[in-house]
Parts: sequence; C-alpha cells; structure tokens
Amino acid sequence: QVQFVESGGGLVQPGGSLTLSCVTSGFTFSSYAINWYRQTPQKERELVAAIASFGDNTIYADSVKGRFTISRDNAKNTAYLQMNSLKPEDSGVYYCGVERVGRGQGTQVTVSS
Repeated sequence: QVQFVESGGGLVQPGGSLTLSCVTSGFTFSSYAINWYRQTPQKERELVAAIASFGDNTIYADSVKGRFTISRDNAKNTAYLQMNSLKPEDSGVYYCGVERVGRGQGTQVTVSS
C-alpha cells in the first residue's frame, strides 16, 4: 500500500522557518522524483519544489527560490522541505507526491503574526 505522510506544519510568524517531512512507503522511493505542492482556497495547486530520484537535480517555483530547500534521504524513504524567511503568502496545505504513484493528505502551514 502506497503511503505518503507529511508532518512539520504549523503556525509561524513572518520571517520564521519550518521544516516539512514526507515519510513514504509502499513503492521504490529511490526510483522516483518527489514533488512538494501547495494548495490554498484562492489558488490552484502549485508545484513548490521537486527533486530528482538521487537528489542531483532540483527545481523551485519562482516564489520560493532562495528561501526553500528540498532534499531527500533515500535510505529513510523520506523527503524534506526546509522553508525559511516565510511570508504570509506561503500559507497553505503542503503535500508531497509522486506523479502516477500518489500523494499525501498534507500538512497545514500558516504564516501570520
């Protein structure tokens, strides 16, 4: 059974940091690129960051470049999203996923003073 379980979200003040984790099981993690998405009521799902199967290539949305860092640990079947200098517009439900494999339920991030 394929599973994606995100954690690490919460309430943080503008300028703060959070690290999200995505623990996976049920598929060969090291064979797939991993994506982090963001969803808000006002916007369509946005691809925030992605990392290639062995971590040798990453991409970021323009809105998070220089502030977010995606990484992975293939030995732990886990992906991470380090988020720094958070802004209110970063608020949303963040979830990880793999195309044509599945995605998690997400973790809420709220950036507010």
